[in-house]
Order: sequence, then structure tokens, then C-alpha cells
Amino acid sequence: MGTAVTEGAAGRLRRDVGFWGLLCVSLGSIIGSGWLLGALTAATVAGAASLVSWVLAAAMLALLALVHAELGAAYPVAGGTARFPFFAFGSLAGFTAGWMAWVQAVTIAPIEVEATLSYADHIGWVHDHVGLLHPDGTLTGAGLLAAACFMVFFTLVNIAGVGRLARTNALTVVWKTAVPLLTVVVLMTLSFHGSNFTAGGGFAPHGAHGVFAALPAGVVFALQGFEQAVQMAGEARRPQRDVPRAVIAAMAAGTVVYLLLEVAFLAAIQPARLLHGWADPVGRGDFGPYAALAGAAGAGWLAVVLYIDAVVSPAGTGLVYVAASSRLSYAMARERALPPVLARIGRRGVPLASLALALVVGVVSFLPFPSWQSLVGLATSATAIMYAFAPVALHALRLRDTGRARPYRLPAWRVLSPAAFVSAGLIVYWSGYQADWKLGVVLLVGLAVFASVRIATPRGRQPSLHLRSSAWVWPWLGGLVLIGGLGRYGGSGALPDWWDLAAVVGWSLLAYGVAVRAALGSGEVQALVRGSEPDGYQPPRRP
Repeated sequence: MGTAVTEGAAGRLRRDVGFWGLLCVSLGSIIGSGWLLGALTAATVAGAASLVSWVLAAAMLALLALVHAELGAAYPVAGGTARFPFFAFGSLAGFTAGWMAWVQAVTIAPIEVEATLSYADHIGWVHDHVGLLHPDGTLTGAGLLAAACFMVFFTLVNIAGVGRLARTNALTVVWKTAVPLLTVVVLMTLSFHGSNFTAGGGFAPHGAHGVFAALPAGVVFALQGFEQAVQMAGEARRPQRDVPRAVIAAMAAGTVVYLLLEVAFLAAIQPARLLHGWADPVGRGDFGPYAALAGAAGAGWLAVVLYIDAVVSPAGTGLVYVAASSRLSYAMARERALPPVLARIGRRGVPLASLALALVVGVVSFLPFPSWQSLVGLATSATAIMYAFAPVALHALRLRDTGRARPYRLPAWRVLSPAAFVSAGLIVYWSGYQADWKLGVVLLVGLAVFASVRIATPRGRQPSLHLRSSAWVWPWLGGLVLIGGLGRYGGSGALPDWWDLAAVVGWSLLAYGVAVRAALGSGEVQALVRGSEPDGYQPPRRP
């Protein structure tokens, strides 16, 4: 196994970010376009039972957040979601996890831009004289130009340095948190219709299927993002202390905000809208559901605030995800899975080539995915696969790297860690067969990139593939796609209700057990960890 790629001659990542900066990075990622559009999409699929969808998603993601909290504190390296499986299972498994993480991160900034433009196009002058959207919600030529300008702005702020990014994001997070809470108070005060929770076919008009189907329709997407503090742990001043606190606090705050928003949204709908069900609760084609409800409740001033927030909230999240995607490509380049140029650090302590790659891919993605909805399902499934690698890596690293200090320790980890892995598998299944097979194609593209970089690397410097320790990955992913093809969420429906979920749970637990046994030995794990730590860094060891 060759040594990891070192930082460029210009320097290394700067440790400039404190607790509040990390908290704002994660919370700012959680509160983005999801709150503006997620409640509507969930309600149309599950009705009032969308509340159950939010609670279920929060519980599943909380497990995954706790796993990331332990890993981020124990291994404070940049691009942690790509690094943890690399430490436990080697290059090939690490690349697979890192590629999925990079795919979801690099597509979320464009998603946030599209959400911003969706709201901005409903401003009278913009709609009449510029026209950012077609009637079906896709971007016009002017919309594409505006979207590209947003991406350039996100990149320039990131180039200014991580310290400035943290300060800029902190300001937007205060606004982004205050506006949703203000919306909850105003709507509950002016327009609360308790009968809505049993209207339109009852509390759960589509039963459990609707509850599960709502998860990838914006619910999981809205709550994801807690891991961004982990991605930037390599730039934290006190990562062992601050990373787990930031992850847990951000997830808790985001969950409370989203549950209150869903209650306020459901209760504020005009009862007449629900006489024939939940298909059209606020008006078909309306891209600003909360603004529409505020206007109907007589709070026109709140609608104006919401349209302003439709620019601020997604823009703040887009800033963070441009940073996250650049740290992930930087991390994979350090492991020689992507071209080494992506690991070079500029004078301001940021990976310039990785930022440029995020900009190019983000702008190009507007062409095949020119609307918010067209990217959300894909990003949700990719996120779930990325999250799934963390709990199995935690279990393997607990057994192989026993001397490392763990400032935060996942309680009952032998139960909660496999439960988190199963949760991620269920989210992948519920995301639908169409998203899953497309991700399979994206993964093949990534493997082609990985192979080309390996071929271009001199034989003596090629890292080991660790084929034996990563052999579980492909059957696991293939099995999930197969179950999806036979299931009831975009598949053939051959698997009946509940048996499909039992198949996902059983397959996930089997893959988990095989993976833990196949992990690298203690010596190899510790060598990979040491090779990924900055020169001169001495990690704390357990007393």
C-alpha cells in the first residue's frame, strides 16, 4: 500500500472553524430548499400522515447522525464520509462511498439554485420581463444563465477561504432559522384548521405505503446535511470536542423546525381544498406553498419575507455543498482515487482544483436536470448509500483501531450501528427503482474514472485495491437494486406489502455481518489512518 497523497506545496487545510461555525455548516445544510417545498410534496403523497413520515425520517437519520458524530470526532479528517470506509475496507470500497458522497454533494448546490429561481420567477417584474422558468418548472435560457451566475458566486465565496465561508454561512443560518419559526407562529395564529388532520380521506389516505413513499419525496432530502460538520472536520480547531456536538445539535434543531413546519402547513390549508383529497392542497403549479398560505391567511407581508428567504436559504445551503463536494474530491484525490491535482491546496488553504470541478459539474447538471424535482430523488438515494457506509465502518473500526480515543461514543453501538445501516437501506429502497438503477449507472461511470486514474499511476505508487475487504459492496448494492425492481416503489410489485421491507432488512443485516468480518486487519487500518493525517498531527490515544 503506497502512502497517501500529501497536500500541495502551497500548504494544507487550515483549522479555522470553531463550534459555531461547524454547527452553522450542518444546520445551514439541513435548512435549505427542503423546508420551502418538502411539506407540500410530502402532503400530496401521504396526506396528514406525512407527519409520521417526518418523525420516521428524523428517527432514522438521527441514528446515522450519531454514528457520524463518533466517527467525525475520532477521525477528524477532511471529507470524512469518503475517508471512514477507506480506513475500514480499503481503496475500492472507500472510492465507492466517496463517489456516492461526491455525487450527492455536487448535485445539491444546483438543486438549491433551482429552488431559488423557482421562487424568484414568481416575483412580478422578474416573471414578466425575465422569465426564469417554463410553465412546467424547468429553466429557460435566462434561468440557465442566472443559475450559472449563482454557482460562480458560491465558488468565489469558497475561494475566499474556509474562515470567511463559516462567517458568511453563520449570518445566513440566523435568518434561515428565524424565518421558518416566524412562519410557524404566524400560520398557527391566523389559520389553524384542526379538521384538516382527518380530511381528504382520513389521517392516512394512502396508508403505510403513502407514509413510506413520502420519505424520498422531499422529507429525507430536507433533513439531510448533518454530516457537513464531519466533512469539514479537517478544518476544525477542536474537532474532537466540537464535531460531535455540532452534528447532534444541528440534527435536533432541524428536526424540531421541520416538524413544526409540517404541522403549521397542514393546519393552514383551506379546508375546501381537501374536499377531494390531497392532490392539490394549495393550487397546482404553485412553487411557493408557504407564501400562498400566508397570502390566503391575510399575511401578505409574510409572503414577501418568504420570497426573500427563498433566495437566502437555498443560497446558504448551496455555499456549504460547494465546499463539501470540493472536500470530498480532495479526500479521494489524496487516496489516489481521483487525479492528484484535486488534492492541491491554494494559498488561502482551500482545494482550488476541487472547487473548479464542483463549479463545472454543477453548471453542467442544469442541462439534463433543469428542475428541482428532477434531482431530489437521485440525491436522496445517493445520500442514503453514502450514509450506509458509516455504521459498518464504525463497527469495523471499533474492532480494529481499539487504541484510538473516541470523545463521543455511540451508545449501544452493537445494536444502533446495524439499525442505522438498515435505515439507510430502507431509504434507498423507498427512493424507488428508477433512482436506484440510475445511480448504478453513475457508479459505473465513477469506476471508469477510478480505473483510468489507477492506470495512469506508476505501478510502484498504486495503492492496493483491497479486493477481499470490499467484496461485500457489490452484492449489497446489487441486491438492493434487485429488491427495488421487485418492490412496490417503481418496481414490478412482485414482492407484497411488508415482505418487501423484510427483504431489505434481512439483506442489509446479512451484508452488514459479512462486511464487518471482511474488514482490513488492525495493522492495515492503522497504517491507512496514519497516512491520511496531516504531517505532524498527533491524534489523541485512549488512556
